[in-house]
Amino acid sequence: MGLFLKALIGALVVVLIAVLSKTRNYYIAGLVPLFPTFALIAHYIVGSERSIEALRTTIIFSMWAVIPYMVYLVSLYFMLNYVKLFTALSGAVLCWIIAAWVLVLVWNKFQG
Repeated sequence: MGLFLKALIGALVVVLIAVLSKTRNYYIAGLVPLFPTFALIAHYIVGSERSIEALRTTIIFSMWAVIPYMVYLVSLYFMLNYVKLFTALSGAVLCWIIAAWVLVLVWNKFQG
């Protein structure tokens, strides 16, 4: 049941993005994925299955996790000037993966 509910929420978010992208305020579609749907789920699970201190650590790491997202956005913004959309999106995802990998490595180095 829980997995079905999560899939339903994900589907509703996709539909909301699609609907918003067709409106006069299409740019709001870029705000919807930043609603903390999955963060709420992650924080609830960590908070209920581990300690509050573990939840606080997760929250601090989540704050740092904004950096890979910014790397994705900045790289996509600039790549759109030079390559087609699919290539720019793929390149931006690769930039996100690299930035996230570096973040995890740095986090582990200073937390361990």
